[in-house]
Amino acid sequence: MHNLVPSTIFTYTVRLRPGDDIKTALDTMCKDYHISAGCILSCVGSLNKLAVRFANQPEPSIVLGPLEIVSLTGTLSETGSHIHISCSDKAGNTIGGHLKEGNEIYTTAEIVIGVLADVNFTREKDDTYGYNELVIRPKK
Repeated sequence: MHNLVPSTIFTYTVRLRPGDDIKTALDTMCKDYHISAGCILSCVGSLNKLAVRFANQPEPSIVLGPLEIVSLTGTLSETGSHIHISCSDKAGNTIGGHLKEGNEIYTTAEIVIGVLADVNFTREKDDTYGYNELVIRPKK
């Protein structure tokens, strides 16, 4: 069953600076600006250190840079976000996975966030695999 909920969208744009942590910054922005449903529309930048959880691994891995951010995507909410990242090294080798706290901006991260004005995101246990998964509800 599909749960399609229409919504208008507006955007926030932010530039993170050297030493900032992308995951921590996005989580803080969601709380400070009461973002109940958002998505990452665009991100370019670089990292000194990447903290990422690879598929089916219990703990995050640290990858040292410098690394180019080639993709950042995900759903955002003050009640919990789900973000994936891909980065490439100086040889163009690319790795990616679930973004975790502990990453560090090298030069910049320029991020455009779409905020869905008519929707709320929550994360609730899905009995299929036991994980907290996205639940989409129209705002009242």
